[in-house]
Amino acid sequence: MKASAFDPPEGTLRKSVGRGAVATGLAQAVKISTQILSVIVLSRLLSPQDFGIVAMCAPVLAFIALFQDFGLTQATVQKSAITHDEVNYLFWVNVVVSVTLACLMFGAAPLIAAFYREPRVGPLIAAMALQIVAYGLGAQHLALINRRMAFRRLALIEIASAIAGFCAAVAWTIIDRSYWALYAGTLTSAVLPTLCYWANSRWRPGIPRKVEGVGDLLNFGAGITGFNFANFFARNLDNILIGKYLGDAQLGLYDRAYKLLLFPLSQIANPLSKVMVPALSRLTGEPDRYRSAYLRVMPLVLIVTLPGVAAAVAIADVLIPFALGEQWRESADIFRALGFAGLLQPLNNPAGWLFISQGRSGDFMRWGIVTATTSALAFIIGLPHGALGVAIVYAASEYLRTPFLWIYVGKKGPLKVGDMIRAASPFVLGSHMALAVVWLMRPLLPDHAVLAILGAAFLSYTITVAIVLLFPFGRTSLREAVNLARVAKPTGRGQTRP
Repeated sequence: MKASAFDPPEGTLRKSVGRGAVATGLAQAVKISTQILSVIVLSRLLSPQDFGIVAMCAPVLAFIALFQDFGLTQATVQKSAITHDEVNYLFWVNVVVSVTLACLMFGAAPLIAAFYREPRVGPLIAAMALQIVAYGLGAQHLALINRRMAFRRLALIEIASAIAGFCAAVAWTIIDRSYWALYAGTLTSAVLPTLCYWANSRWRPGIPRKVEGVGDLLNFGAGITGFNFANFFARNLDNILIGKYLGDAQLGLYDRAYKLLLFPLSQIANPLSKVMVPALSRLTGEPDRYRSAYLRVMPLVLIVTLPGVAAAVAIADVLIPFALGEQWRESADIFRALGFAGLLQPLNNPAGWLFISQGRSGDFMRWGIVTATTSALAFIIGLPHGALGVAIVYAASEYLRTPFLWIYVGKKGPLKVGDMIRAASPFVLGSHMALAVVWLMRPLLPDHAVLAILGAAFLSYTITVAIVLLFPFGRTSLREAVNLARVAKPTGRGQTRP
């Protein structure tokens, strides 16, 4: 194949971004709904100890997964021109690394079980090695579909995988109501996408051979891996410390609160990167278009997510028992504390789009080290005060890091810190004001849980939008949301609006 065969058709960038954002948004709505439904249903079928066992294994799987990709999928997407031989080389690197890591994970399973002093962890860790191999086999096929901006195909695959994983987990509880049901769901969600990537990709690997000029790709991937390695500690050290020193019950409570709030938020930014990174990578030579593209999409993420987070934080004591059951009421305060971090993460997570699309993987890695260091310090400070203490101090650290992140991002590239202040301030301010108002009006909300939740959400979105409309950029962003939907909407003849 020629290099051009890996790229989207000429002149389709704007349409691809608009349609891709809508397709990705719909896919994420289904995925997040499925994840929340999974949390609700499986929390009623399984015990906190079952979730605690899986949560003990999750950091290990995440740590191993840092190295299997080696940033090579992002390298494939970001490179301005790439050939069949280069992709073939990266495919075999992914496969060899994934198989090696799976073997290491299998061998380390008894040691990890001994670390936690929990024998049930060992077999589960060993079984999770299959997920590593499945991902390695599909990594480059996923990257090529992403590079071609075939976002509708990716959206359908993600929806099918999420639903299949949930169904597999629930079905397994009929056979064995234990933590193995959660494993069945995650394995299904790992294997099915790989099969779909192969079926939908036009590319097939050949005999492995070394290719000249892949050093830059490997160096770029090393920077991404460096960030992922550092970010692992920011995302998982809390689970490790709570599991080690506070036990599986506390970890189960913390993990449910985290999964119900911060995990879905990260799942909005991460899939959108499949749309934005290839689009921004094609615009690096046009600074004005690059800046405009980012500032058109980022506010849409904020207006969709922040008011919902604000409402959830304000009525956490109603939301958690209603969603998870009375046995999870202790998670409400943890959920509320993490929610304050959730009011900033939809703003901060997309910074990765900028680092990657600009080829700044080294800067990305250095910021990851800063995040890991400050988060680890927050976890250690909060640990003596239990899982709630960890959540509170972690949220505080998110507020302290945010201004420094955007100053660092703005040092290079088309987007400056002033651009972000102008673009993000209306939405961040509006959501914080909404949280305060909903909190004060909680006594006036209906007694019925469903009505209270719906009322809080309506109130939060209304207040946020009202405040956003006070700012010129906020009004422009809301108009852009309507325009983006029009761009993505097909006409009666199956064509896309110009």
